[in-house]
Amino acid sequence: MPLPLIYHEDYSPEFPADHRFPMDKFRLLRDHLVESGLTTDADLLRPALCPPDILALAHDRAYIERYMGGELSREDQRRLGLPWSEALARRTVRAVGGSLLAAEKALEHGLACHLAGGTHHAHYDHPAGFCIFNDLAVISRYFLASGRVSRVLIFDCDVHQGDGTARILHDTPDAVTVSLHCEKNFPARKAQSDWDIPLPMGMDDAAYLKVVDDALNYLLPLYQPDLVLYDAGVDVHKDDALGYLKLTDEGLAARDESVMRHCLGRDIPVVGVIGGGYSKDRKALARRHGILHHSAQKVWMSSGCH
Repeated sequence: MPLPLIYHEDYSPEFPADHRFPMDKFRLLRDHLVESGLTTDADLLRPALCPPDILALAHDRAYIERYMGGELSREDQRRLGLPWSEALARRTVRAVGGSLLAAEKALEHGLACHLAGGTHHAHYDHPAGFCIFNDLAVISRYFLASGRVSRVLIFDCDVHQGDGTARILHDTPDAVTVSLHCEKNFPARKAQSDWDIPLPMGMDDAAYLKVVDDALNYLLPLYQPDLVLYDAGVDVHKDDALGYLKLTDEGLAARDESVMRHCLGRDIPVVGVIGGGYSKDRKALARRHGILHHSAQKVWMSSGCH
């Protein structure tokens, strides 16, 4: 059985070409994974739209309706930084559905990866930092509420703190929020995660990988989660436009493999979402995001998940 990979054509709607957010990276990531022989288009799993009742497990219903109707306040529109369109609204709800499907497949098979997801700046009743709905918080609440899992651990390695996730899940003790982020970076006002691991600017592969290993060796036995949500942001890369850390491609691959092996070595299902990554060279960015899926394939083949 192939590694479960989740994608949908809705993920890269028409978008201003010069916008800071690289909306075409999802389509380019799909193209890269197909061209590099990792998957075929037919093998990619297509998600449904996330139902409003599931979105409302982590978000205010009035906010959901405001966003879907294109009625955000100017202040919220400014915080978000993305121009509203029906296609973007549909994409947003579809991508949360994609993370839900990825989590389903991870619980079934041990490992699954999304070709989107990781929208960790979205808050309960407002958007922020290119994030509209928080897939990590929605998945956590959904699987906890259904009784499918009794504890979720979110291991967020995006270069920016997962402030929305921390705030939404602050009163959900069985959803453990862990954020490894560059200390001097967006958001200026940090939230309080269960575990915040602020990193100095300019950190390189070896120092970073030691932090990842130490954190997982401590946290996984401590919490014994039934599911790990791994936000594999590539904005920690030395060439990222919004980063400030100094990881290489090899460092990213080592990080992704390490996280997945730590989890699977303890029989904990893990789902990978791509998180942030910013570059004017969109094809290079897509290849960088693809490191997650190539690393996952390597772990999948050697772990006997399939």
